Amino acid sequence: MTQLTNNKRPIIYLAATGHGFGHAVRISTVADAILKLCPDSLIIMVTTAPRWLLESYIAGDFIYRPLAFDVGVIQSDSFTMDKVATLKKIQELYKKREWLMAGEINFLKTNKVDLILADIPPLMAPIAKLAGIPCWMMGNFGWDFIYQAWGEEWQEVVNWIRDCYQQCDRLFRLPMAEPMTAFDSITDVGLTGGNHRYKIDDLRNNFNINAPPEKTILLTFGGLGLQEIPYANLAQFSDWQFITFDRHAPDLHNIIKISDSIYRPVDFMPLCSRVISKPGFSTFAETMRLDIPIISLGRNDFAETPFLLEGIRNYTDHQILETDSFFQGNWDFLKQDPKPPKIGKILAKDGAEVIAKAILDRCFSEPK
Repeated sequence: MTQLTNNKRPIIYLAATGHGFGHAVRISTVADAILKLCPDSLIIMVTTAPRWLLESYIAGDFIYRPLAFDVGVIQSDSFTMDKVATLKKIQELYKKREWLMAGEINFLKTNKVDLILADIPPLMAPIAKLAGIPCWMMGNFGWDFIYQAWGEEWQEVVNWIRDCYQQCDRLFRLPMAEPMTAFDSITDVGLTGGNHRYKIDDLRNNFNINAPPEKTILLTFGGLGLQEIPYANLAQFSDWQFITFDRHAPDLHNIIKISDSIYRPVDFMPLCSRVISKPGFSTFAETMRLDIPIISLGRNDFAETPFLLEGIRNYTDHQILETDSFFQGNWDFLKQDPKPPKIGKILAKDGAEVIAKAILDRCFSEPK
């Protein structure tokens, strides 16, 4: 635990892209690590992700500021993207950026913020620069990389985002990352993720989970979920149990629906032999930190995906499915053994703690 010196209280502003849950989850693990190292820190969480999600990861007090400084991707579920609406929203954000920046610069100065950590809204870097505050970022991709793959009409947006990222003072690059060449100062760190916090026997008893681990599967598809999951396939696995956070899942005898927001997928992972997911850093990272095999769907229209899939090929036991095998197949893949990693389970698992310590070291090295 870090001791305060000279009555100095670190004031740390953490901003996350609000679409989906992944960015908010991993920056929340850093916030939690900061509070564990220095409980007197003042944490300001800035994201449109719901407060209950942040509270499920941060074991301590924080200020919640539900603002958006980027767009991410407008999606109806974890696979369906609306590129036209996304571009229009980004152009609207660009037009009002000076107004957004002015208000937040005033907030930062008024509240004497020591440092900004962003995952990974580009606008936070110029805001920090004008406020005279260090801006660090974390991530495994930048939005310039995602939008670049979508064609020439995105080039102006891409150039603006890269200009913003170049004003960032330091990037903590997570595993399974694209090169992130827009950033000048890069520190590579390990996996981030929450820790499960309930006893396995208690979860088994509370949710009537009776199947052995080898026949217990977690289905999790991120904060946006997935439409048309073929739950009918579960009928052929009558002696298995499938855990889902999908509140719209049918009431089948071998489906266990988790609806209470105090629980997270990571809490149930230790009960399972495999996790079925779409490509997503936070789910992959939490599963890999627990050394649980991943069954992932493929995805061809999002530039981050090849890096994530290569990551699980290299560093964990895995199965990668063609979408037809998941949506139209009979799920025979569950009867197959996962493939071992090509390289090995060698990724560091302390990314959140490393970032948190670096932030506190910087806060305490600067005069208040």
